[in-house]
Amino acid sequence: MPLPPLPRLRRVPAALLVPARGLLEARVPWVRDRALDHVVEREGDLVPFLLTKDALLAATPPPHAVPLHSLPSTIPFPYRPLRFLREYPSAFALSPHPIEVSPTPRLSALHAAEAQVVDATLPDAADRLLRLLMLAPSRALPLRLVARLRLDLGLASDFQRSLLPSYPDYFALSPDGSFLELVCYRKDLAVSAMQAYTQRTGGYKVGDAVAFPLSFPRGFELDKKVRKWLDEWQRLPYISPYEDGSHLAPRSDITEKRTVAVLHEVLSLTVGKKMEKEVLVKLGEVLRLPPGFRKVVARHPGIFYLSHKLGTQTVVLRESYRRHMLVDKHPMMGIRYQYLHLMHMGVEEVGKGKGKGKDRRSSRSEQNIGEEFGTAGEDDENKEEYDDEDDEDEVDEEDMEAGVASEDHKSDDDVDEDMEEQISH
Repeated sequence: MPLPPLPRLRRVPAALLVPARGLLEARVPWVRDRALDHVVEREGDLVPFLLTKDALLAATPPPHAVPLHSLPSTIPFPYRPLRFLREYPSAFALSPHPIEVSPTPRLSALHAAEAQVVDATLPDAADRLLRLLMLAPSRALPLRLVARLRLDLGLASDFQRSLLPSYPDYFALSPDGSFLELVCYRKDLAVSAMQAYTQRTGGYKVGDAVAFPLSFPRGFELDKKVRKWLDEWQRLPYISPYEDGSHLAPRSDITEKRTVAVLHEVLSLTVGKKMEKEVLVKLGEVLRLPPGFRKVVARHPGIFYLSHKLGTQTVVLRESYRRHMLVDKHPMMGIRYQYLHLMHMGVEEVGKGKGKGKDRRSSRSEQNIGEEFGTAGEDDENKEEYDDEDDEDEVDEEDMEAGVASEDHKSDDDVDEDMEEQISH
């Protein structure tokens, strides 16, 4: 049975469907946001940590110990696996001759707690994955891309067995098993985060001029001409990412606004409200965003922040964070923060065992770790939390073409206050 076509765009004046100049030609500066850089940087080792944890505990029943050489080669260890595992003795126990790795009781207990959260949030995960498929004009996504998005979407490591078969009315695999396909288009879910927000705060009708929330880091200033263009652009009709915009002129302000709406919705569907730019670009290509969409993030620094930490680029949805803390925390992020807590406990133990830390993280005192994950008080808005280091941020070629220029090429200290507040909420 063929799927219904995407909803057609309605109530858009013909004058907006033609190419236009304005914000598309603007050169917008890039200014570092220390708090959002820290959001990215504090999770630097989290992905290899979680993938290693899954390799040890995802099987039923989990093995008592796994030979080091048997760990999946796809785990992106930042350096030699043995050195990485030794960094986190609170999570991984190592035995010699032959070298084997096993989970500590604390890691096993946290994994069990995570499994309960995954079960409790399964309907939510299914709805978010369905919405992502609904954004795709082809109503399908490469399964490899979905697997790469697994942690961003908060899916279980075995989502192909635990989630997909539980929702046969939502999902199906292509005959060759390489694509995840949409079975049912749910109109009640075709409501973007921006539409939901405006409905809560005053109502929304198709074609309304909805302005995206804007926030800028300290020291950021827009040229008056650019600010005028931005104000005019904000007053354009909001085009839902779930509506068909294929008939819009590629280089028009209205297409730019719809592209921003799609990227905004994609980031809103993630549990951490952020995504590596490389992955976002690949997803944007599958969603058939217009040529040049890669530069949209750089042109709208009040909506998106492009962090250059960890040797990659990460796009963060600004409105989702108050300084370095999520405004609305998904339960899966609560578990992630507990994993980060466990990781830092291990780093502290390594530092104690050697008499001094190997790096910044292991040189922290117990007091600093307590402040990060449990004992810090209310935020002091006048306190400068993020100090500069000497390492440099990289700005890629595309961003330079879009007019991105760094005013400060220094990075921040690895300081993270009030994490316990995020864990406990």
